[in-house]
Amino acid sequence: MRSLFITATGTNVGKTHTTLKLIEAFARKGVRTGVFKPIETGVTGEPEDAKALLEACRSVNPDFAGLTPADITAYTFSLPAAPFCADTGRMIRLEKIFEKHEELSKRCDLLLVEGAGGLMVPITQTYKMIDLAKDLNCPVLLVTPSRLGCINDTLLSIEALQSRDIDFEWCVNLYEDRERFAEVTQPYYDAVFPEWWSMEKNLEAFVNRLR
Repeated sequence: MRSLFITATGTNVGKTHTTLKLIEAFARKGVRTGVFKPIETGVTGEPEDAKALLEACRSVNPDFAGLTPADITAYTFSLPAAPFCADTGRMIRLEKIFEKHEELSKRCDLLLVEGAGGLMVPITQTYKMIDLAKDLNCPVLLVTPSRLGCINDTLLSIEALQSRDIDFEWCVNLYEDRERFAEVTQPYYDAVFPEWWSMEKNLEAFVNRLR
């Protein structure tokens, strides 16, 4: 495995938080990780997500030490919106994303690719984030929230991944409505997905499976 694609059921669910934890966990196993944020929107100066990812990566992989946040992104846009909407000048070329992925892959044992928004977020008029995950031909880690209503979002995302025959695992980021999760959401997951796991408690086991 050369890459792992980290996505979520939507925005502000915990993709960057999870990716940072993955960098630490893989480093403890001696895996030189790299990071790639193909597209970041809402950027007014430096891309903040890319900056955080790169700072963590530099500490575990010297081959990323000389890079800047701009080096680990293919496109940044100032409008905080889906890439297709933020790309008002229609600048996005998918080839550039694939070229950047290949270039960064050479600097690490495992490249962590963090998507933008959820799986169905449009990159171009006809190409979505889930299509990028499929075309990169790498397994996916789907991060789902713990807030009320997350069952619907989780099931829709799982169905989308299954419909495209994408290899994936999913985990819950126990953050929002954490106190009520065990009562309003967990009973369904326990009944239907007894193998479900939380990012906080089981990330190490996930890393061990991927090594």
